[in-house]
Amino acid sequence: MNAAGIGMQVLSYGGFPQMLSAEKAVDVCRAANDKLAEAAHANPARFSGFATLPWQAPEAAAIELERAVTQLGLKGALINGRPGESFLDDPQYAPILSALNELNVALYVHPGLPLPAVQAPYYGGFDRELSARLSMFAWGWHNEAGIQVIRMLLAGVFDRYPSLQVISGHWGEMVPFFLQRLEDSIPQEASGLNRPIVQTYREHVYVSPSGMLTLPHFQFVYSLMGAERILYSIDYPYQSLDGARAFIENLPISETEKALIAHGNAEKLFRL
Repeated sequence: MNAAGIGMQVLSYGGFPQMLSAEKAVDVCRAANDKLAEAAHANPARFSGFATLPWQAPEAAAIELERAVTQLGLKGALINGRPGESFLDDPQYAPILSALNELNVALYVHPGLPLPAVQAPYYGGFDRELSARLSMFAWGWHNEAGIQVIRMLLAGVFDRYPSLQVISGHWGEMVPFFLQRLEDSIPQEASGLNRPIVQTYREHVYVSPSGMLTLPHFQFVYSLMGAERILYSIDYPYQSLDGARAFIENLPISETEKALIAHGNAEKLFRL
């Protein structure tokens, strides 16, 4: 962090607690959150964190989220992939979404593995490594994470939970680039939503590059969302920190907007 010019990071786990049994996941997540909070408290000027939750036990997950935020000082939660066989719009996850709304903390919707039933027909048929790369970090898991946010939009999640804020990495997991198409194809008459899709997305979603330091992606998202809705992030240890500071310093925007993206938006959202 020092070498790359990064002052503070909000940390998260990269695992999939939803692959465990419900009972075991509750204990594992509780221990994991304790450990992350301990690291953050030891270096509060450099680290904070997102809770990891036992998604397969929604009532217990809501209780653990409240504990992680109010007692441990974590800044929200992160989910890797789907919470189970379905997506977050499934009514069974209402207790967690309600807790996020009541606590006024954000949910980071991170990619995860596609279901095997999806993986084989969509990404199979190639060399094993090529299929794996295509189904995961080249395309498949970004599509999964984007679908998760789209389903939340269409299911009226943000109408029911007006304080809920979501963070979508990798420049929004493809969604911003088709957002207007979604609205044109699914107007309010068809969706039954309180607001148009584009408006709802802009009011409830923050977009992050997740280490994809590409100027064309930034320029599109910036023109769609504005500087107030971009949270700067890297993807260490999966990607190098090389150029992380230089990318934001060289963006063709004002110094005020650079400061918002670099730290100001995160300070406001996470109350840092």
